[in-house]
Amino acid sequence: MPPSPLLRSRLRRLLPPLTSLPLPPPSSSSSSSFSSSSSSEQQQKHPAAPPRPPSLPPDCSPARLRKLMAAQPDPLLAMDIFDLAASLRPADFSPSSPTSYPALHVLVLKLARARRFSLADSVLRRIPSPSPGLFASLIQVYADAGLPDRAVAAFRYMLRHTDCRPRPRHLNRVLSALASRPDHLRAALDLLRSADSLGVPANVRSHNILIKAFCRDDQLSIAYDLFNRMIKRDFSPDVESYRTLMQGLCRKSQVNTAVDLLEDMLNKGYVPDAFSYTTLLNSLCRKKKLREAYKLLCRMKVKGCNPDIVHYNTVVLGFCREGRPLVACKVLEDMPDNGCLPNTVTYTTIVNGLCSRGLLEEGNRYMAAMLSKGLVPHFSVFHSLVKGFCNVGKYMEACGVLGEMLSRAVAPHVDTWTVLLPGVCVDNGDKPVEHVKKVVMEEEWRRSTRIMQAAGRDLEEYMVRKFRGRGTRWS
Repeated sequence: MPPSPLLRSRLRRLLPPLTSLPLPPPSSSSSSSFSSSSSSEQQQKHPAAPPRPPSLPPDCSPARLRKLMAAQPDPLLAMDIFDLAASLRPADFSPSSPTSYPALHVLVLKLARARRFSLADSVLRRIPSPSPGLFASLIQVYADAGLPDRAVAAFRYMLRHTDCRPRPRHLNRVLSALASRPDHLRAALDLLRSADSLGVPANVRSHNILIKAFCRDDQLSIAYDLFNRMIKRDFSPDVESYRTLMQGLCRKSQVNTAVDLLEDMLNKGYVPDAFSYTTLLNSLCRKKKLREAYKLLCRMKVKGCNPDIVHYNTVVLGFCREGRPLVACKVLEDMPDNGCLPNTVTYTTIVNGLCSRGLLEEGNRYMAAMLSKGLVPHFSVFHSLVKGFCNVGKYMEACGVLGEMLSRAVAPHVDTWTVLLPGVCVDNGDKPVEHVKKVVMEEEWRRSTRIMQAAGRDLEEYMVRKFRGRGTRWS
């Protein structure tokens, strides 16, 4: 449909300069009758030439038109630009002309991304031979928009009404769109099974998409069938295939089957990636199979995958969670020899695990090692040590931990002061303790507030005198 005159005036500002009929000079009320009669005589002697139709300049190439349309944020304006160009130079820009295909491809995708789906479909039907790249992009647009049915419709239109044959990437994008919706999983499975009859070759990626989707939906039996289907069809499952299936098994607490799958993977010459080992280590630790987890950690380097900080922290946490922090300490000591240095999470887990078992001196030593490396833990780690020392009457050590905490600019929690001060201030009466109670209970003392600033100068002087008189040093 040709654009309206008003639209033409808008588009002339966007298109390259058009050749158009010059405008007549404006009439003036002050012109003399002589000039009017003179003009009429001249018009009789020289009749006006017929108006020339507007035309595109020769330098408006298909590439230039495509760039102009791609630069328009409004897809409807881009569509009008194309219609105007097609009406002015139909030989170059009509939908049936191959030179117009790039511009039409841009227009279809612009309309689809703007959710003008009916217009996008109508423009698509005007293209005699759409390219495979257009369909791949269009299917992806529908998939990103969460419209799997439209993705399937575009795929079937490609099969039935065009000469280009779908490729594996088209099939995989349609499968991804369907697999993103649990209620479309069966349709995705049917499409994969019928791929051969449609003349679209499926590949390993096609099966991995559905294996992941069915594992996520807790349908492991179908995921296993797809895995075995690959092997029967002479497809070699890749690392992603094994990892996805192992993650699904671990999610269902079938960790032994997942370990067997790992062994099968290793026997076939595959090198599991870091994510595969992380999944298995985490599942083994949660199932309290710490011995197997530690063996797997030691085998990683031999099998071609160097364990990283995530693998070590997973095993350390597993031992500490089961009340075996000393074994976790041995794992930590082995880390530097394997090219992996402990981080804040490693030391924090160790210190908390040791404190929970009453091994305060060991926890104090690992805290000192942590601080010597420039790693400052969360205030809760300091609190665990302070509380542990106070519970066994070692207030000097608790004060040392508190002093180190303050020197590192870590604000103690109110519970830290509540635990420590009654034992430290016992030989100075109840006055400091009453100050603390007032601050905590009545003034809503926050964790970021220093107790010395709120409780009064007498408490501050008392604490300083305690430190200096007893020669408290924490190391």
